[in-house]
Amino acid sequence: MAVLILGLVIFLGVHSIRIVADGWRTATIARVGDKPWKGVYSLASIAGFVLIVVGFGLARRDPVYLWQAPMAMRHVAGLLVLVAFILLVATYVPRNAIKAKLHHPMVLSVKVWALAHLLANGNLADVVLFGAFLVWAVFSFRAARRRDRVNGTVYPPGTASGTAITVVIGVVAWAVFAFWAHGLLFGVRPFG
Repeated sequence: MAVLILGLVIFLGVHSIRIVADGWRTATIARVGDKPWKGVYSLASIAGFVLIVVGFGLARRDPVYLWQAPMAMRHVAGLLVLVAFILLVATYVPRNAIKAKLHHPMVLSVKVWALAHLLANGNLADVVLFGAFLVWAVFSFRAARRRDRVNGTVYPPGTASGTAITVVIGVVAWAVFAFWAHGLLFGVRPFG
């Protein structure tokens, strides 16, 4: 569990700099340059991510069950992860109504994904992993919305075609992941 927690501290710590020290981040980028900042940020993120993957794998070897989620929660989680996939795709598809309305769909995607997995899993490692991401996403979303207000950020309106493309890609990506890739990557088949 210690490796998992260390990975979360590094990965989420790096991703929390804009939440807790945005002014310091801006000053540091101005001082050292954009590319060196991104290089160090990327290396720390990768190191944290690797530690999360390794630590989660180690923690799953000796599971500590806190509760047994009802079978229905798998279906609820599947539906929520579908929403998370659509939100994630909305981050990248230009001029979609989802991003126009919610402004930060990637952080909301993480929030929904983490909540879904907390509902469906009662293992201590799951609670630590997904709980940490959920808490981070809540604070990250609040900080991003606050930055938008301070900076007067205006998001372009969405179009029907941009929104339709977002939803279609999100649904297809979710289906591939839910019915094939999740089992391949994590050994868990959400729908049987």
